[in-house]
This record gives sequence, C-alpha cells and structure tokens, in this order.
Amino acid sequence: MSDAVRVLVVDDHPLFRQGVVATLATAPDFDVVGEASTAAEAVRLATITRPDLVLLDVGLPDGSGVEVISALARELPGVKIAMLTVADDSDTVMEALRAGAAGYLLKGVSGAELIAAVKEVYAGHPYASPPVAMRVLSDVARAGRTPGADLTERERSVLDLLAQGLTNAEIARRLFLSEKTVKHHITVILQKLGVRNRVEAALIASRRKRP
Repeated sequence: MSDAVRVLVVDDHPLFRQGVVATLATAPDFDVVGEASTAAEAVRLATITRPDLVLLDVGLPDGSGVEVISALARELPGVKIAMLTVADDSDTVMEALRAGAAGYLLKGVSGAELIAAVKEVYAGHPYASPPVAMRVLSDVARAGRTPGADLTERERSVLDLLAQGLTNAEIARRLFLSEKTVKHHITVILQKLGVRNRVEAALIASRRKRP
C-alpha cells in the first residue's frame, strides 16, 4: 500500500472512530496509520507516523481541534487537514478554515461521501459538507456581498483554477502570467469575496458552479 494515502483519525469517541477507520478500510486508496483520542496524542502520533492527511474532530478532551491544526502546521507543514465533527456554527467553521483546514465534514455523512471528501482534500481541492458551504456563502452575503458578482473574467479564471487546487505557480503557467500577477489577482479576489483565505474562496467557487 505504498501509494495509499496515509491517514490519522482523531476522535475521542472510540465507537465512532472505529467506524471511520472501518469505512476507510473499504477503499484501497487509504492506509490508516494511527488513531488518537486527544489533542496531545494527535500531535504526538502525527510527528511519529507522518500522515498525509488528518481527520480531526473539533471537540477533544484536552483542547480544540483548531489548536491541533496550529500545532501540526508547525510540526508537519505539508499535512492536509479535514475536520469531521458535529460543530457547525459559523465561528467554529471559520476558525478551522482560517487555521488551515482544507475540508469540513459533518458527522452523519455517508461512507461514500467521507471517502470522496478525503480524496478531494488530499488532491488539494477544498471540500465542505453542503450545510457548511452554504454557511460560508451566507456569512459572505450577510456582509453585504454577492459572491463573485464583481469579479473580472481574469479573476474568475484564477478563482476556478484555485478551486481545482492549483498552486500560484501552476495557475501562472496555465494562464501565461507571472506568479506576482497571480498573487495580486488572488489578493483582489479574496477582498471582493469578503473571505480571508484560499479555502473559503475555493468553497465559494465550487458552490457557485452547483445548481
């Protein structure tokens, strides 16, 4: 399973955690390299097992999953993070996304959606359960903005490629632009969308394409 995505599952409810592990085991693309039930254990195991992706609950006995994201950003800056939690309030969602989570799933998702979401996040494509994506859009709307309404054609092209998980360098090559120009476009896009990071922008871009 050398090509499998190495996953660390973090949740303090043993039965639920075991269910997640069993679900991932049904797909040949994943290798669960560890299970943790606390924030401290999550960070310790992550530094030992060096997973490609961490599935992380928000509420842990000794701290917040958001604190774990911050710790992992220091210890394993390349690791992908996907939240799997019951917490769906705007503050928690935004805090996790801004800390560096690239996925936000609500407990109760089907096994098929869980597997699809993990694949998306690992591939560099931000993913959120529909209620979470709608909340991001609603928060932007409440701020008095219509997501994407005032983007130029070039900015829409940059946003679409950003939502596909491309890096600034890759977007620059695809659109025949300099990286400096792409960075400028992304800064403007974030301002126009009223969001703070690429993940929120990508979620809006993905949602805009859905009927």
